[in-house]
Amino acid sequence: MKKTLWLFLTLALVLSLALTGCSSNKESGSSSSDGGGDKGGGMLIYGRGGDSTSLDPAMTTEGESFIVTEQIYENLVQYGEDNTEIEPSLAKEWEISQDGLTYTFKLNEGIKFHDGSDFNADAVVKNFQRWAKSKDEAKFAYYASMFGGFEGDEGHVIKEVKAADANTVVFTLARPQAPFLKNLAMSPFAIASPKEFEKGGDALKKNPVGTGPFKFKSYKANDTIVVVKNDNYWRKGLPKLDGVTFKVIKDNSARLNAVIKGEIDLMDGLNPSDISKVKENSKLQLFERPSMNVGYFGFNVEKEPFNKKEVRQAISHLINKEDIITNFFEGTAEPAKNPMPPSVGGYNDEVQDYEYNVEKAKELLKKAGLEKGFKMDLWAMPVPRPYMPNGQKVAEAIQASLKQVNIEANIVTFEWGTYLEKVQAGEAPTFMLGWTGDNGDADNFLYTLLDKDTIGSNNYSRYSNEQVHKLLVEAQTVSDEDKRNELYKQAQVIIHEDAPWVPLVHSKPQLAGSSAIEGFVPHPTGSQSFINTSLK
Repeated sequence: MKKTLWLFLTLALVLSLALTGCSSNKESGSSSSDGGGDKGGGMLIYGRGGDSTSLDPAMTTEGESFIVTEQIYENLVQYGEDNTEIEPSLAKEWEISQDGLTYTFKLNEGIKFHDGSDFNADAVVKNFQRWAKSKDEAKFAYYASMFGGFEGDEGHVIKEVKAADANTVVFTLARPQAPFLKNLAMSPFAIASPKEFEKGGDALKKNPVGTGPFKFKSYKANDTIVVVKNDNYWRKGLPKLDGVTFKVIKDNSARLNAVIKGEIDLMDGLNPSDISKVKENSKLQLFERPSMNVGYFGFNVEKEPFNKKEVRQAISHLINKEDIITNFFEGTAEPAKNPMPPSVGGYNDEVQDYEYNVEKAKELLKKAGLEKGFKMDLWAMPVPRPYMPNGQKVAEAIQASLKQVNIEANIVTFEWGTYLEKVQAGEAPTFMLGWTGDNGDADNFLYTLLDKDTIGSNNYSRYSNEQVHKLLVEAQTVSDEDKRNELYKQAQVIIHEDAPWVPLVHSKPQLAGSSAIEGFVPHPTGSQSFINTSLK
């Protein structure tokens, strides 16, 4: 199996992009040009609800970081503009051995990191060695989740990464992994400058250095991050903008007002109730991100009383998802019954959701010896996310539902970075979170979030089921998609019965922006580059 770029098509594409890029010479009415090349494309100001927790993509799991790092870094391979099909990026072509154990990548030549050092096969090897040798699942959670642990671990997928020559890197796997290429395209596995991270002390968290279309300029915590055009970018004619400023405006309505006033150009986390305001304003435009997410209410299955399946099932019967969607999503979501969305292959539509049934909940609590109820902490997200525009309000709705069976829920929250750290460490008895798919594969939901291998990284419920584990590992190793999908469907049946989560919604995230924005295509993963975006 071989992926090859045809020379003629490549030259045509480069010429087309160069002509397109050179034609943009407009500035946003709300922003001034800052940095960039000869032709000013303006500074796009992007409003968001929370700050980034890290500018080293390998050391975070959340979208507020990835939306920034996608501008600065690049991967060996990338997704399509509006899908998760694999395309060349830093690697121009690759070959996969018949047994699925060897991947040989030919790299584009002449690419420089932002610090002037060379991108080559040795740089790729050093990045993967940095992650694999770390043995730190709290630090590099995604690496552990997607590749079965670290070097020396029994489940570790990557046996060896070596440079065959300056422009050829070879990955040897311990076992086949069907979504391997899709995993490599994920934001956490972007290639950073070894010159920078070899300084130690988590240098990339505050001074990110990649090969991407934009270079890091400045960071003011809980306020702004500024990236500016990379004048030496290897894809000629790109990017079209002079730069992007990421601006934190915590309140959704306040962000929309900033767009209306022209103070920012684009915002995420639009309140569903404000959609009509955008549609009615000729100076604005509405964007809808393709749905590839799940918002959920999770249990720490190691903590009492949530270590009892009956308690988890009882609460599953108490949450009225239709009411939550009506009150807080206004038609921009659908109820979830599985921990993965219907848009992903392997979804099991035959699973029957826990119906909203208070009496059934009471029966299950009695079976668990808790018919009189109990007190608990309910952790709620402090920031709006695509799968949960208003986590605090949804938490209050769940709190009210639990009162019907004498469960007293105390709502707890923290600053976003602290919230994630504490939930990952297993401190939360129950919590609200969600997940936007990184690569369009069921493995990225079920294995990443609910396999025993990922406890301590992305399995915040600390759920472990040996039968589920066997199904998910087998699904990674077979190449037949029908077989993989059947294995994932079986796993969903078991997970549904064990109820480590209450899957709540699959949302259709809404964004609002100035009518001056062109070329912005919301990506299903939520972390697209602004490489082709411009301001007219």
